[in-house]
Amino acid sequence: MEETKVQAQENVEAKASDNGEKAGFRGNRGGYEPHGSVSAARPGDRKFGNHKGRPSERRGGRGGFRHSEEPKYLERVVEINRISKTTAGGKNMRFSALVVIGDGHGKYGFANAKSGEVPDAIKKSLAQAQKKMYRIHIVKGGTLAHEVEGKFGATKVVLKPARPGTGIIAGGAVRAILELAGIKNVVSKVYGSRTSINVIRATAAGLEQLKDYGKTMVLRGLKTEEEIKALQPKPAPKAAPKADTKGDKE
Repeated sequence: MEETKVQAQENVEAKASDNGEKAGFRGNRGGYEPHGSVSAARPGDRKFGNHKGRPSERRGGRGGFRHSEEPKYLERVVEINRISKTTAGGKNMRFSALVVIGDGHGKYGFANAKSGEVPDAIKKSLAQAQKKMYRIHIVKGGTLAHEVEGKFGATKVVLKPARPGTGIIAGGAVRAILELAGIKNVVSKVYGSRTSINVIRATAAGLEQLKDYGKTMVLRGLKTEEEIKALQPKPAPKAAPKADTKGDKE
């Protein structure tokens, strides 16, 4: 009798342990899961079950599954400098990041920010660049409408239009701002100081001097504003909404 009781008790414990392993119990907690559902040992192991538990432990968190969004602008880090300031307590090290952004369709921006760490400096530069964006008009062939010359401090940048297939003939700082702005064919030359931030500011000053064809013709008195508007392509007409035929059939 005693042997049969002991054997029956062992069978019951074995069944309980099997049920606990199937349910996803961890260790020897006796089937108690304080922070999640009874159907899984970890939040990531809930391949099967009722997905109960805290919202932060569910797959995807409180907001569900988060899909990563594509970046709105193209980004490029032009230069990173280390800044050292000697004080009575020692040397204070900081970093500055020069960043250029653009959408590739005539819109661009740049900024130079400082921080104690390189990633933080880049983030601050990107945030500042998005606050102040510039726009230029790109003519047929992915080039400039005419030659421009930009100056900033001791730096002078000359930009000339080029034929299709020429590419961007420019240095690092000028190439960064032209490529991200969407210009494909241009020839440039830098005179004077070659400091990256001064070169970018001189390039931006030159791009701001680009003139529009319509405004130039109106200023010269060769065409009127009505003629310029007539030359501009008209927007495509919007499609008419489809009629609801379900109600007619009923």
